[in-house]
Amino acid sequence: MSQPPQSGSSRFQRYLVPGFAFKAVVIGGGYATGRELAVFFLPSGAWGGLAAMALATAIFSLCCVVTFLFARQFGARDYVTFFKQLLGPGWVLFEGAYILFIVLILAVYGAAAGAIGTAVFGLNEVWGTLALGLAIIAIVTFGNVSVERMFAYVSYLLYAVYALFVVLAFSRFGGEIQAAFASENAIGSWAAGGTIYAGYNLIGAVVILPVMRHLTSNRDAVIAGLLAGPMTMLPGALFFVGMVAFLPDIASATLPSDYMLQRLDLPLFHLLFQLMIFSALLESGASSVHAINERIAKAVRVRRDAELSHGMRLAISLALLLFCMFLADRFGLVALIANGYRALAYILLAVFVLPLLTFGVWRLWRHHSTPSEVA
Repeated sequence: MSQPPQSGSSRFQRYLVPGFAFKAVVIGGGYATGRELAVFFLPSGAWGGLAAMALATAIFSLCCVVTFLFARQFGARDYVTFFKQLLGPGWVLFEGAYILFIVLILAVYGAAAGAIGTAVFGLNEVWGTLALGLAIIAIVTFGNVSVERMFAYVSYLLYAVYALFVVLAFSRFGGEIQAAFASENAIGSWAAGGTIYAGYNLIGAVVILPVMRHLTSNRDAVIAGLLAGPMTMLPGALFFVGMVAFLPDIASATLPSDYMLQRLDLPLFHLLFQLMIFSALLESGASSVHAINERIAKAVRVRRDAELSHGMRLAISLALLLFCMFLADRFGLVALIANGYRALAYILLAVFVLPLLTFGVWRLWRHHSTPSEVA
């Protein structure tokens, strides 16, 4: 039987923080710059792109509900505990793929932050990368409370900037946006775009397991999971509506966000948007590093009956970021992983989504009458 909510966990923490955290992992660099939206949604056209986004939203919500229920059922606040319950000895397959994934995305985030520093301030790229690394370290050193506070504050900024963007876009390009929707006679292969995009981003549901400690009932898990999909895709839908005004040219733009911002010709908003992208990189990077810290913290707790100190969190984060952002590319590791990125994404799907929606659902159904208390 589900336990009543603990007095220390507010509705905000139980219902919204998981969605903020999941959104943080998914948005990252590609979504925030519009590049992923151009790849997965624009080919389907205006209405088709929105249909693909709606499908991705539904897939996100479904898998988050099952993930959150499974995490609560088996007391999993870190990905190792989760996958030991889901895959048994096969959990090492996920960890190997996940570590490669982390090396790649942190290197990409570091490069993106460097590019922002160059574009906005004319600095050498290393300074933007260093600023992002130091910001991530400052957040993750102090554990769950600090990370969750970041999710909230950055989310407010992100939603506000995207809302302001859609207002500005309609004020400047409203006619073109309406024409794009009105002139479309058929939609493209929206189902494939929405499914593929959702599929490789679902890893975020596992990255955010540390925030599952706030879930005190199955009802909490279901509500938080259902909200996670819309909270994640709403900013993208707002941005996408503005993008359709520039079809088909924007589809080939390296940075669709810059393509549109240059046409808005509002320097202050351009600067604000770049700050938002940097904040999105911070969220995603901090989430990934925090997941590694929590995995190590669990091992320390089990083996030594001790908590991972702030100093150790700082040292682990520093070593991880130094390697991923500054050294991995020099050794050719980033290029090697990037070349196998599609295969890596399929491996993550095979060891997470497929087992979760089959064996995981069966285990939940089997044990639904005796849910575990989250430790």
